[in-house]
Amino acid sequence: MNKLLLGLMLIGGTMSAQELYMPRNIKKAFASGTRDISGKPGKNYWQNKGVYDVNVKVDAKTKIVSGSEMIRYSNNSPDELKVLAIRFVNNMTKPQSGRAGYSSKEALTDGLKIKSFFINEEKYNINSDNWSTVEKVKLTKPIASKSQTEIKIEWEYPLAKESGREGQIDPETFYVAYSFPRVSVYDDYNGWDMLQHNGRQEFYNDFNDYSFSISAPKDFVVWSTGDFQNPEEVLQPEYLKRFKESLQSDKIIHIANAEEMKSGKVTKQNEWNVWKFKANHIVDFCFALSNHYVWDASSVQLKTKRASVQSAYNAGAKDFEKYTEWMRYNLKWFTDNWPGVEYPFPVMTAIQGYADMEYPMMINDTSIPNDLQDARLTADHEIAHTYFPFYMGINETRYAFMDEGWATMLEYLIGIEENGKEAADKFMKNFRVKRWINDASTEQDQPIITMSSQLSGAGYGNNAYVKPALSYLALKDYLGDELFKKALHIYMDNWHGKHPIPWDYFNSMNAGSGKNLNWFFNNWFYTNNYIDLKVGAVSQQNNQLVLMVENVGGFAIPFDVVLTCEDNSTEKIHFTPSVWEKDQKSVSLNIPVKKKVESVNLDGGIFMDYTPEDNLKTL
Repeated sequence: MNKLLLGLMLIGGTMSAQELYMPRNIKKAFASGTRDISGKPGKNYWQNKGVYDVNVKVDAKTKIVSGSEMIRYSNNSPDELKVLAIRFVNNMTKPQSGRAGYSSKEALTDGLKIKSFFINEEKYNINSDNWSTVEKVKLTKPIASKSQTEIKIEWEYPLAKESGREGQIDPETFYVAYSFPRVSVYDDYNGWDMLQHNGRQEFYNDFNDYSFSISAPKDFVVWSTGDFQNPEEVLQPEYLKRFKESLQSDKIIHIANAEEMKSGKVTKQNEWNVWKFKANHIVDFCFALSNHYVWDASSVQLKTKRASVQSAYNAGAKDFEKYTEWMRYNLKWFTDNWPGVEYPFPVMTAIQGYADMEYPMMINDTSIPNDLQDARLTADHEIAHTYFPFYMGINETRYAFMDEGWATMLEYLIGIEENGKEAADKFMKNFRVKRWINDASTEQDQPIITMSSQLSGAGYGNNAYVKPALSYLALKDYLGDELFKKALHIYMDNWHGKHPIPWDYFNSMNAGSGKNLNWFFNNWFYTNNYIDLKVGAVSQQNNQLVLMVENVGGFAIPFDVVLTCEDNSTEKIHFTPSVWEKDQKSVSLNIPVKKKVESVNLDGGIFMDYTPEDNLKTL
């Protein structure tokens, strides 16, 4: 194709993205040049960053996490900062904090206690008793644009007795997440992120560099985000040997079984061991520790590196016995297939807990020993989050569909490989789509673009997971795998390690596909649509069937027309969402046939119909 013509096509596709509704703050970001209609970060794009040096101690007897940190915070924005917003998610466990759902007494704690707080060596008298999950500290001296600030904090907080996304998995196993005060995000479209965490929406953090020194009692093993820096200092020789072997092996290495963990043979027999980990340019950091969990490990060769996979679990958990092998498959499959981007980190660790939750380089999953397919799909989904939100830096709090929707799509696609298409379709329908499409309440049909922080209950879940996943699958069907992957990679190349918003996705996909997809994005993201097709008028003239399909629900979905002929033979014809490009209310289809047709049925597959009874018509 002529390069000039291609360029004009791309410009036309991206310029037309201006037709999509933008809130005023997003328009301002585009006008200021931090975002660009090409889909790329604008010429004036910036994001702030912290370099965190953290020392943290977990007391297994008192269940207190205490620590000190030094943060070198770079204000890369064009703005002078007169306040510093400090975020501590675990304050959600304080009785007075706002929560999206019910909490038991055992899930509640006294929250964060700030013991000391310094900015550029100036002491601030902080009383954190009334802090919620994010608070502003008024600065005596503003932080200048393009400057660096040093922040030192000492703190402590109790681990919740009831484990969810963090807390005490059992009296001697802890998942330590969101464990340190951090500088909240200051970005180009909202300024300081001051949305309180309520336990439903998830997270939004800067890409920071982390060095963690974790003091754990004797016989406790620590698993963590990042590269393990000092195994020689904390592991006894035999277990050090097994660990190092796992880093180069395709085999499952049983580093320590439950008996060995309890025997005092695994870790150095100091009263406290200091475990060191490091991770750069990552949006969060967490760790777990136990003195009795089984420790399995292996590794997998990817395109440019070998990545470690590790599991820690209670002896006898039948699903977790398989997790290390499952994760080897995950990392390789996601790298080679969808999204087709190499797993970007050095390690992935699964901890048996209660959260079914993703963290950078770690997952915390409930054991489902009696349903290995369900257990494996849970792991698939949480590991898929590696790309969205951790590689891509999604603002999950406001735009959950930008990560949960992709993880749900990837869960479905890898599920086809693992269990076959029939089983994957059944799971997707029963566990995902059916709960939405069969619920006609108003909150189910809110536009996907609605801010996630404004949604609750099933309305939140379906807007975050089901509807966006179907939109991505519909777009894949419309563009075809090759072009869809090309456009997806343009989006990911543009925004990995940065903070994309929905309009960056729309613009990147327009540019990457060379098509004006605004009609599709308007249809799926900005409407109150649902899925409901209906067979309209049907007529057959010799070898031509004319079929009117009415799109009652409005979503631009793919579907199959299944024809049953007078001799009981059937024929299936697939139609992509392209049929709705010109008219999203109805379409007339001219289908060549060789036999007398007796009935017509519309089958959307996983795009389940609200009123399937009107999808069938007998001629």
